[in-house]
Amino acid sequence: VFLGNGPSGICLSYLLSGYIPYFKRDSLHPHPILQRKLEEAPDVSILDQDLEYLSEGLEGRSHSPVALLFDTLQRPDTDFGGTAESVLTWWHEADRVVPHLVLGRNAPGGAWHSIEGSMVTLSRGEWMGLPDLPFKDWLKQKRRCLRNNRATAEDIAQYYQHYVMKKGLQKNFRCGTVVTSVRKVSVESISNHAQKDLQENSDSLWNFNEKSTEVFQVDGFFKTVKGDKEPFSICAENVVLATGTYDSPTWLGVKGENLSYVHHQLSALEEAVKNNIIGIMSDPVLIVGAGLTAADAILFAHHCNIPVIHVFRRRVSDPGLIFNQLPKMMYPEYHKVHQMMKEQSAACSGPYECYVSLPEHHVLSFGKDKKCIFQDKNGYQKAYKISMALVLTGSNPNLSFLPNNGIDLAMDNDQPVSPKRNPIDVDPFTYECTQEKGLYALGPLAGDNFVRFVQGGALAVASSLLKK
Repeated sequence: VFLGNGPSGICLSYLLSGYIPYFKRDSLHPHPILQRKLEEAPDVSILDQDLEYLSEGLEGRSHSPVALLFDTLQRPDTDFGGTAESVLTWWHEADRVVPHLVLGRNAPGGAWHSIEGSMVTLSRGEWMGLPDLPFKDWLKQKRRCLRNNRATAEDIAQYYQHYVMKKGLQKNFRCGTVVTSVRKVSVESISNHAQKDLQENSDSLWNFNEKSTEVFQVDGFFKTVKGDKEPFSICAENVVLATGTYDSPTWLGVKGENLSYVHHQLSALEEAVKNNIIGIMSDPVLIVGAGLTAADAILFAHHCNIPVIHVFRRRVSDPGLIFNQLPKMMYPEYHKVHQMMKEQSAACSGPYECYVSLPEHHVLSFGKDKKCIFQDKNGYQKAYKISMALVLTGSNPNLSFLPNNGIDLAMDNDQPVSPKRNPIDVDPFTYECTQEKGLYALGPLAGDNFVRFVQGGALAVASSLLKK
């Protein structure tokens, strides 16, 4: 059972549906050592080879060796702007199908359905594609082309839904499901009537391995068309956590943050503009944060001529700031925001009207009168009257369905799971949780934050499950 039907879950479903990758004969990989290794066993599928051996020595933009391996097999020279074809060929082997269910709240594509449709992705469009169906080819069929090599969130969401249908995976997907609990139970304790199956005609799914003494019980409810909640309880020997990180926006933890004008999602600003609650004559909108979501909010407000006060803790020149890591040519709009942050501080007025930047500041409190108090690095305080506040400082996964919110599975058992600071501790070549055998974690939960790299985790999980 997989929890989460975003790109990680879709890719893993493809691999477990009997689609097996092999090295394509006569293809040439630009990495000579990898090419030599691939030629050693051309008749053995990548899933059955030693992933640690194949990925040894690879370098790139991910810390995961298997993520780098699967990425370079599919897009051999993409980091150098090349367009070399994948060196993989895919075969369908019916005898290698692993029965599975993919549970998700939304349609296949996960959180991509919750992101404002016109938003342009950070990654290049071709990096958003899944195995054996290039995103560019799908876009061409729609008679569309990539703007600046990048795609909109709406395109991505539609592509993931199309992928599931085109590859015949829909029978494994159950959308509209909410999981409330995952726990280990002994095989004996499972009474026959507790097994309320989500999959019709699937006796084979529940034939447990004779050696299993414990299995995972997954409880939750299924939202019907009428809006009713139908409970379900299913058991599985292996559970894959692929729920992403979009669930719970991070709060600052300051006084007044729960007031009605303080929001934690960009959609609140779009909604307020659409309903004419905010306009050109309004008091400024406060945007807190210096990541890409905050930048998207600034661009949206700027486009609508809405005044903005932008508060963030870092220095503008901080190398850890995402804007200092993005090539200007590829991301002109984010470069513009960075320019505004640099040139338009409260201390000196710059060329951009309706925007004030407050670097190295943090929010102390939100008042009922919509007055917000900030403090700078020297301890000086300032007060501004605002119309609404958007706190866009990241989000955390919601793992409330796991015992102790999944903290026991993390690298640091004293802190909540966080994709960037404290991911789930997994074996790098199987993605199985080191603290709980049979439980796997994929995507942001395991520290892989880009679609192009989550697929390597799916390869590792599939390889591990096929060997069990």
